Parts: sequence; C-alpha cells; structure tokens
Amino acid sequence: MRGLAPAGAGSQNLPVFGIMSLPPGFLDELKARLSLSAVVGKKVVWDPRKSNQGKGDFWAPCPFHQEKTASFHVDDRQGFYYCFGCHAKGDAVSFVKETENVSFIEAVEILARDAGMQMPERDPRAQEQQDHRTKLAEVMEQAVQFYRLQLKTAAAAEARAYLDKRGLTEKTRERFEMGFAPDNRTALTEALKAKGVKPELILEAGLAAEPEGGGAPYDRFRGRIIFPIRDARGRAIALGGRAMDPNARAKYLNSPETPLFDKGRSLYNHGPAREAAGKGQPLVVAEGYVDVIALVEAGFEAAVAPLGTAITEDQLRLMWRIHPEPVIALDGDTAGLRAAMRVIDIALPLIEAGQSLRFAIMPEGLDPDDLIRQRGRQAMADLIGAAKPMVDLLWQRETEGRDFDSPERKAALDKDLRAALAKIRDPSIRTHYEAAIRDFRQALFRPARPQGGRFTPRQPAILPAKASTLAQAAAEGIEDHLREAVILATLTRFPALIERFESALERHDFAAPGHAQLQALLLAGQVGTARDDMGAEAYDRILKHRYVVISPTMKAGATPEVAEMCLTEEFAKLAARRGNAREIAEAALDLEGLADEGVTWHLAESARALDRAIRAERGDTTHYDRAENGVEVSRDDKARADEVFGSVRFEKGRG
Repeated sequence: MRGLAPAGAGSQNLPVFGIMSLPPGFLDELKARLSLSAVVGKKVVWDPRKSNQGKGDFWAPCPFHQEKTASFHVDDRQGFYYCFGCHAKGDAVSFVKETENVSFIEAVEILARDAGMQMPERDPRAQEQQDHRTKLAEVMEQAVQFYRLQLKTAAAAEARAYLDKRGLTEKTRERFEMGFAPDNRTALTEALKAKGVKPELILEAGLAAEPEGGGAPYDRFRGRIIFPIRDARGRAIALGGRAMDPNARAKYLNSPETPLFDKGRSLYNHGPAREAAGKGQPLVVAEGYVDVIALVEAGFEAAVAPLGTAITEDQLRLMWRIHPEPVIALDGDTAGLRAAMRVIDIALPLIEAGQSLRFAIMPEGLDPDDLIRQRGRQAMADLIGAAKPMVDLLWQRETEGRDFDSPERKAALDKDLRAALAKIRDPSIRTHYEAAIRDFRQALFRPARPQGGRFTPRQPAILPAKASTLAQAAAEGIEDHLREAVILATLTRFPALIERFESALERHDFAAPGHAQLQALLLAGQVGTARDDMGAEAYDRILKHRYVVISPTMKAGATPEVAEMCLTEEFAKLAARRGNAREIAEAALDLEGLADEGVTWHLAESARALDRAIRAERGDTTHYDRAENGVEVSRDDKARADEVFGSVRFEKGRG
C-alpha cells in the first residue's frame, strides 16, 4: 500500500478536457490498440483455473466489490467486462473511469497515452482553467512540504510531544505527511513568496486570508498540527489543522472551498482507502483525521473521513465507488448517534441491491482512536464485524424514547415508518425493508409466549382476510415466476430485443437463482454461451418449462414483432404486480391491529388498480391457436397457461 501520495504528486495529474466531441473512429482505434485484459490486468489477478486466455476469456475477483471468488469476467474479443456479483459492466473507458475516479475524457486520455495515440485539440478555455488548477495544486504541495519541515523544528516541540502522547510515532507522521504551522501570522506566506509564488495564488489556494476590515493577508493556519488532504489521485487539494491552544475558537480547521477543494465531495485518505478496499478490506468511515490514522495504523487501511461536514450525498456516492457496504463508525455520544441518524435519511433514496450501509456505534464516550488505544485492535475488529444494518438503526431512531401505549401512538409510529420507507426508490429493497419493519413491530407489540406459561394472543378480526391475502400473494408469486421465465426465454430466442428492453431487464429483481443468472448473462451479451455458462440442467429448466414452451413467442412462426409485444406486456404486468404488492405491504402494517373499512377499501382499490393495469395492456389483442406448437399439454396446464398468458393472443396465421 502506498499511503498518501508522495511529494510532488500534484504535478502528475492529468489535464481535463472541456466539453468536446472525439473524432469519428477515435475510440474504436483506441480500443483496437489496447486489449481490455491488459487494461484490467493492472488492477486484478486472473484466476488461471477459470480463465482461457487463448480464447480471450478472463476471470478474476471483482475490483469493484469485496469477494473471494472469481466472478468478474472479461471478454477480450468483444471488449466488455461484467461482474456476476455486483453487476458492474462496461468497456476499457468505463473501467478506467471507475477505478481511477476520473471523468470520461480523462479516462480516454489515460488510455490514449498507454496506446501512444495523440489526443485531439482541447477547448482552450477549459485548458486554461485546468492549467490554473495545476498551479494551485503546486502551491498547495509546496505548503505541505513547508509544514512538514516545520514539524521537525524546535518551535514544534510541544506538537511532537502531543503526537507522541497520542501514539502517533515519527513513522506514522511521515506516512501521513503531517506537519506543523508555527504561531506566526505570515510564516507560510513569506516562505512561498520567497519561492516566487504570487500572493493571489496563496489566497486562492486557501492558505491565507484577508482581514474583513482590510489590511495585509495572514496565514490561515497558525499554531496547528497540519494534516494534508489529497484527492483520489494523490493531489494535495486542502489542509486540515488541529489547534494546540485549548482555547482556540475552533479545535479543527479545514481549508475553505477553493477551485481545488469541495469539502462535500472529498474524503480524507480517499486514494489509499480505495486501494486497500480493492484488496478486500472493509471500508470504515470515521469522524476525523486522527481516527482514520488510528484505524490505518491498526490494520484497517480502508478508512476515510468526511471533512468538517456531515456526510453528504456526494460523499456517499464516493464511498460506494470504493466499497458496496461502508461501515459508518461514529462516536458513541449523542452527537455521533445524531449524525448516524442523519446519514440514514440521505442514504435511503440511494440504496439498491448490493449498495447499502452498516453502522458500528462506538461505546459511549469513545471514538475509534480511543477504543483502539484503550482496548486494542480486536475490540475495533469485533465492533466492525458486528456492525448493524441500516434498517436496525432506522427502527431504533423511530422507536427510541417513545411510548406506544395507545392506538394513536402506534398509528403515529406507523405513519413515521411509512414516510421513511417511502424514500426508498428501489421497489425490491423497499419490500425487504417493509418485511423487516413488520418483524420489529410484531416483536414490540406482540411479545412471544413466556417460557412454560400460558399465553393466548388476541386474534384480530382481520386475520382470516390477512391469511387469504397471503395465499393470494403466494399464487401471484408463482405467476410472476412464470412470466419471468417467458421473458428470459423470449430474449434468449430474440437477442436483438435485449437492447430495447435492457432498462426493464436491469430494473427487475429476478428472485430465482437460475433466473437471476440468465438475466446477468443476457445483460452481459452472452446469449450464445448461456447454456454452457449456466449448465444445461439449469438452462433447460427455464426454457423447456411446460408453460414456457406453449407461450406465443416460442412458437415456430413467432416473429420479433410478436416477441416485442409479449415482452412489453409481461414487463408491464410484473411492474403492476409489484406496485400492488407494495400497497398490500403498507396496508399490512395496519392489519396488525383491528380491521376497519379504510383498510378494506385500500386493499380493494389496490386490487382494482392492478386489474385496470392488466386490462389496459390487453387492448385490441386477438386469439391464437396453441395447439400448433406440437407440445403435449394437459388440460390443467392449458388452463393455467390461459390464466398467465391469456392476454397475449394472436390470430392463427399471424405468428
């Protein structure tokens, strides 16, 4: 691991292009010169047992999420990669873009440089702006070196003693490039001016400030231990300073917003954490610099911290690019818990399958640095290993300190929970959250029977209706399973339609393992090898199911137009069914108590809405003759197929 970038890293950053279009054929030529396996091979170790390099078939553990098995596949001939675990996919440009955390055009330039190709002319104005940022980064780098030297002087004796007391050894200080800002109003400014740096650049980089009432600029950091802040590529973009004076107005001070530094879009220790997470370490999010340093020194090298702000949406997205499930390790005091609860509201609309958060709440009064120094590394490891899923913290937030001794208070809880769950955009995730909340709610309001005692729970009048609802849901689940099978079989037979339905295919949560695997293969463009990749038995279980073979799209004369109509309708029905399921799940919260006319009406309206959606899809469809398929089907099977696929009807002779 390289730790923070070495001195001078800022001079190696790549120029950023303005909005521009690449010449026709430029990307094709670029990809032709570079094999995808060579690009990806810089970040992964190929699995020799699964890879067949002679056929351009490569497998490795995924660089985008933590795993031990090789589920990341590179097709060198087609120039595409796909992960069967986290579903990351793309080409050489997207791979560099994601792994290097750069823009599209920067990724193209990195590849062009490797391929020995000249990039087209840049937007002069954008180039000017980038050249200016490069100058600011160089000024910031000089400041970092100045402060590092100052930490070795006699004036920094107290700072060194403090760091020694905190267990931050000289080796640690060097690793994190820590420095010291002398308690002098112009020490840095004068040192930089002596090296020819213009005063306006010192101000613009946030290293100095002008008094509000006018007068000579003064150094922003004075009498503080300095922590350099670098971006994902190692450029020095800002500084953080811890005051030595206990009476200072701010214990910690960060650089202001500058053309280099946006604190809401930056993470301390970003680059090294990304590298460590890529090697399988959990991503741990702490509150400050010293916590991150303590975690890294204890072996938790994938540690980051926000910079003087509550965790933002942009920072969450940065974290998820590093690891699919960051562990938020916040202080165990009131402020730390409050911060954790705020993160939940930001994260709920953004979570999706394989992208969430866990929470490791520190013992009260301790932060990660304190915990490691007082109780050792294993105590921190245990806490990270026992980190709670976000749904647990959500339930704790909504119930802690509240009494639910009346129907009105219980109803208020239900209302708050529904409002929170409504923020979740992913329908599958929302369904699972609703199920978890129902379990929590039942445990709170319906305690289990005491051991050895006699307990007869109240039986609300709605229970028979609820059981009926569950039975209906089970039947609908079978129908959904069959519809999914028809969709997958149809796309397998008509692969040209995959692009047309790619978005719907990606969004739908195929629950059955075989269905999910075939979905991934179709999205990866591996239709031709799907049977071999899945295994003949699993593949045939879907495509040769008796309900699938009698569907209109599998008939000998079926056309792409027929297939497109069928896919449109089946996806619409699945979407309508999922919407109906969500309505029922919400109503189920109310079904824990006594039934009322409002709940009954709510369920009835939901059912009617689903029926209208399905009828709307039928439109002016006509009848088709299933007997010509040449497949023997029992009367019961045909009746069931009529129920499931009856709305897709085509006249005999029309395909």
